[in-house]
Amino acid sequence: YIYSNPELGNEEFKSSSKLIAFLEEHNFTVEKGLLGIETSFRAIYDSKKPGATIGYLCEYDALPEVGHGCGHNLIAATSIGAGVALKEIIDDIGGEIRVIGTPAEENFGGKVSMANAHVFDDVDVAMMIHPDTEDGVGGRTLALLPLKFEFYGVNTHGCSPEHGKSALDAAVMSYIGINLLRQYALPNSYIHGIIRDGGEAANVIPAYASLEYYFRGTSMQYVKELSQRAIDCVEGACKASGCTYQVTTYECPYEDCVINYTLCDLLKEEYVALGRTDVKPVDEVPNGSSDIGSVSYCCPALHGYIKIADACVNGHSKEMAAATIHEAGRKALRDGAITLANLGRRLLMEEDLLRKVQDEFHKTLKR
Repeated sequence: YIYSNPELGNEEFKSSSKLIAFLEEHNFTVEKGLLGIETSFRAIYDSKKPGATIGYLCEYDALPEVGHGCGHNLIAATSIGAGVALKEIIDDIGGEIRVIGTPAEENFGGKVSMANAHVFDDVDVAMMIHPDTEDGVGGRTLALLPLKFEFYGVNTHGCSPEHGKSALDAAVMSYIGINLLRQYALPNSYIHGIIRDGGEAANVIPAYASLEYYFRGTSMQYVKELSQRAIDCVEGACKASGCTYQVTTYECPYEDCVINYTLCDLLKEEYVALGRTDVKPVDEVPNGSSDIGSVSYCCPALHGYIKIADACVNGHSKEMAAATIHEAGRKALRDGAITLANLGRRLLMEEDLLRKVQDEFHKTLKR
């Protein structure tokens, strides 16, 4: 259903309604519209007995043109499947299940605003599994800071440039200066940007121009240092051109992901038990960015991967979207839900195991 009704971030009305209805049918109590975000939710099943709180994260936003090319429809279905499966035994073993609907992972970072509002502070472990071209326990992600630079000059006729101040010149000089920073950035850091606005007519000196950039790195602290050097480039270009500028954060920043190796080891054990024996270890080279990073600073978090297609299938493609509802995708849904449910069961029943997960989390954050 979610595959057939792809919706962009914060517009997932059909998808979230379908997930909520399913969870309510299975006796979860659902809080809708968390933090004023209409398509978010938190579904709770409380055994009323002492025990840990296990969180399963749902993503369900799609991409423009390609639909569910990132497989968020499968992420959502896997997490609600795990929650409903674990619910069948939690009354006997104690604890609480929370299935949390986190909209707009692709652009607005639903998990970030939830983390900032302390939604995950009382969750003992948060887990999800992402479709991929291989089975894996997860990996490091990059901190991301999206900045927009706007330049303000003075319009004039192209044949009288001495009367104007070109915002486009300021933008182009900034673009060149920021590009030159790449040579001096630390490994696994990335700077990528575009000229968003550059003028409307060739015979008019532009009074407005803008650049949009993503700054990525292994930590938010370093990303901020890198972006400050870019701001210095912009300031210098504006002094040279006589323009002024403004800097804004135009999309949601993402933290890097804190790896919990204990959870990763447990995920591998569950995969192997289901016959998925070629499981990739933690990818220590950070790649891409995700709002799961903000969750991983609030509680122990697991962001595993499960194979639904061969390596020749690109992420964020129509082919990847189609794979989510074909045979391999359906098997991944079943295996992923069983895996997450079993992980929840073990963490609820084995206090030493949960303590090990949480001890690692606190030690890593302290370090």
